[in-house]
Amino acid sequence: MTQQQYFYGTGRRKSAIARVRLYPGTGTIVINGKPAEDLFTRELYRARMEKPLIVTNSQGRFNVQAKVSGGGPTGWADAVSHGIARALAASDEANKKPLRREGLLTRDPREKERKKPGLKRARKAPQYTKR
Repeated sequence: MTQQQYFYGTGRRKSAIARVRLYPGTGTIVINGKPAEDLFTRELYRARMEKPLIVTNSQGRFNVQAKVSGGGPTGWADAVSHGIARALAASDEANKKPLRREGLLTRDPREKERKKPGLKRARKAPQYTKR
């Protein structure tokens, strides 16, 4: 196999981690060896995932290859988006400003809150009974 030039970016969201490679190409997106259209059936996920490419006007310029682990479809889509944004910023310094303006380079810090002792969930207390 020949060595190809690519740009790398790691994206994270909730517990999902995406390792993204951008190769010069026609714009195909492959995640875990499957086309993105097969993996993400909802249009919302595909739109979120492709947003960094749209913001930087590079839809047909790069092939995206990603490996994602952990989390579910929402986390996957946002993690791939974050990874693509970071890889685009690495590919060209001029891409950084529009990506930052759209908030695509910022990692979403929201995680699942842990369950506390004495509570049913993270914040839900047991039901109060008077008698």
